[in-house]
Amino acid sequence: VQLQAFGGGLVQAGGSLRLSCAASGGTFSTYVMGWFRQAPVKERELVAAINWSGFRTYYIDSAKGRFTISRDNAKNTVDLQMNSLEPADTAIYYCAARGGLFDVAKGYDYWGQGTQVTVSS
Repeated sequence: VQLQAFGGGLVQAGGSLRLSCAASGGTFSTYVMGWFRQAPVKERELVAAINWSGFRTYYIDSAKGRFTISRDNAKNTVDLQMNSLEPADTAIYYCAARGGLFDVAKGYDYWGQGTQVTVSS
C-alpha cells in the first residue's frame, strides 16, 4: 500500500487547513486509517483515526471539536480537516493504514511521507 499525503502549509493561528492522503494498492476500504503528527523533540502521536466504514472515529483530546477525519472509499482517500489551528499543532503530519479492528492502541503497517503544517502566532 502506498500512501501520499499533501495539503500542509503555513497558516496563521485560528486558520484552517485540509490534509488529504491518497492510497494506492491494497484494499483501502478495509483499512483503519490514521493521521499522526510529530513535532520537533516530541514523540509521534496519533491525532485522529477512522474505521473502514467511516462510522467510528477517534481524536486526541486536543483535536476534539477542531479536527474532523473523513474518508472516501470510492476515491481511496482520507482527509483531515483542521480548524482553529494553534501554534501547538505545528508538526509534520503523516497518514497511516493498517488492517484489523478499530483499536487505536495497535500499530500501523503502512505510512505515507509527511506533510509539514506550520501555524504561526
